[in-house]
Amino acid sequence: MPNHDAIVARLGIMLAETVHVEAPSPETDLLDSGILDSLQLVELLLRLEEEFGFRIAIESLELEDLRTLRRLAALVASREAEGVAEPSTPADREVAPVTALRQAAAD
Repeated sequence: MPNHDAIVARLGIMLAETVHVEAPSPETDLLDSGILDSLQLVELLLRLEEEFGFRIAIESLELEDLRTLRRLAALVASREAEGVAEPSTPADREVAPVTALRQAAAD
């Protein structure tokens, strides 16, 4: 399993490639700072699923886990430690959870 700092670095690259923004630091709140809007957050989560090979169940997510690169890295590391690695395909995704996540991020 990659170390936490390596995951943070990988997430920073993914953020830049996926939504074309950079976080000033791993502790920057991506939502409160306006770096990410709700749509960009959903795009980033879909990319996380693809990159790290696990599915993210919306009902198991806490918005606090998505606020910073450091917290996102902890989420990824915990999934890897649990051995959660289900291939994620677009056909597996449901529209309703994505809508729920967009609403949660907007609140």
